Amino acid sequence: MIRVVVVDDEALVRSGFSMILNAAADIEVVGTASGIEALDVIKDTKPDVLLLDIRMPQVDGLTLLNVVVTLAERPAIAMLTTFDADEYIMSALSAGASGFLLKDTEPEQLTQYVRALAAGAVVLSPRASLTLLTANPGSGQTSDAAADRIPSLTERERQVLILVAEGLSNAEIGSRLYLGAGTVKDHVSAILGKLGVGSRVQAALAAQRAGLLTERPAGS
Repeated sequence: MIRVVVVDDEALVRSGFSMILNAAADIEVVGTASGIEALDVIKDTKPDVLLLDIRMPQVDGLTLLNVVVTLAERPAIAMLTTFDADEYIMSALSAGASGFLLKDTEPEQLTQYVRALAAGAVVLSPRASLTLLTANPGSGQTSDAAADRIPSLTERERQVLILVAEGLSNAEIGSRLYLGAGTVKDHVSAILGKLGVGSRVQAALAAQRAGLLTERPAGS
């Protein structure tokens, strides 16, 4: 069962997301919060996935994100927004968010995104992806530095990085490249270390910055 917490200042969003996700047999919303009490809810429920509003009046979503990513049992975090060109996309992803979703995401897509987040994938709604890919290059200093380190990767690590950047989970990468889950996990850990980044999203940003998404790994 995938445990989810929804943090949003709008009651309609919290109830709507809870209704959609609880209707799935493998997902359970174990807590909701409107802002200031969110950290206590997250610590108490220890969710696998956190859906976090990026703009809230009581507490800024980015501020809360920066605290949650330091937790010993941190969830996969997707930021929620109503803006398809939210200027905080780069900041949130660079800070450790695993995804960026629009609040009007279709119900079936929402459950798929939550499953992908729980499986370790990078999740971006299509319009958020477009915003990311067309972002001002000057806004990604961490990505630029990591992109400069990509030549240090082995060919196999490069192949894995491309699939990470495409949003595939470890299991999906293993299936695509005929590798065991443990081997993929080891490759991802090595990639993060060599690039000097702390999350799959930051590695994906580096891959996008370096233009790797125009390449196709063998076996794909």
